[in-house]
Amino acid sequence: MRIIPSALQTKLDTGVTTLCRCWIITRSDGVVQGFTDHDEDVVLDTVTCRAGTGLTGSEATQKLGMAVDGSEISGALADDSLNEHDLAAGRYDTASVEIRLVDWSEPDLCVLLAKGTLGEVRREGPAFTAEVRGLSDRLGEETGRLFTATCDADLGDARCTIDLSDPLFRGSGTVTALSATSAFAASGLDAFDDGWFTQGKLTFDSGANAGVAMEVKVHAKTSDGVTITLWQAMPEPITAGDTFTVTAGCDKRFSTCHDKFNNVVNFRGFPFIPGNDFVIHYPVQGEPGNDGSSLQS
Repeated sequence: MRIIPSALQTKLDTGVTTLCRCWIITRSDGVVQGFTDHDEDVVLDTVTCRAGTGLTGSEATQKLGMAVDGSEISGALADDSLNEHDLAAGRYDTASVEIRLVDWSEPDLCVLLAKGTLGEVRREGPAFTAEVRGLSDRLGEETGRLFTATCDADLGDARCTIDLSDPLFRGSGTVTALSATSAFAASGLDAFDDGWFTQGKLTFDSGANAGVAMEVKVHAKTSDGVTITLWQAMPEPITAGDTFTVTAGCDKRFSTCHDKFNNVVNFRGFPFIPGNDFVIHYPVQGEPGNDGSSLQS
């Protein structure tokens, strides 16, 4: 149940139309931004909700029970507020959103309409549309541990304990030449074995993608040098001379944990758990013990 300030309720009862909607977005990197569909900026607490972005919201749906509520917001990309580079870099992925109904003549008179997170973002030229998912969406996420043969910890986290700042598991390199949009030759990694950084994380330290990270699809070391292939194209073109830092990759198998990291004491999987073949296995005539005869000689 929403609590509407009495002064705001009085204005609503008189039919005064000094209302607007404001969206306060907290990005994954901690940056807080405000937007409004009013024609002037609106200040809520310490957040300035900017006008002029063309931001507008669709009709919001609310459902009984545990069904997921949802709506959409649409607007224009602008370099000084919400730009394409930040969207492509994933800084708005799963960002938290507060939607408020505000009396723009007295911004202190407002009511919280909904809270949620940003979901799928679609871009068409200079415009974007973002899905707003309700709080109940999180109830559909998988939580807790799963009984799997592979490790369910992330390399370098508190459960894994591997120190990724150790030079053994961390390298620095420079892009020397591009072979594709997301593949390039690199220098500075000659001391590492072939595949050492496959499934690792590469973060650019300079260039147009500085500060943006991407997972490594393939790290190959050949007689011609070292090549890196990323899983996805970077938000901005990679250029020769860009520097980066890359950390070792892990396929979460028991053998990798043992041979590559010597960390089986912290392996968080169940390598000897029976697989699907065991579950569907059935007796076959001719196998020892399946013909009615004794296995003893």
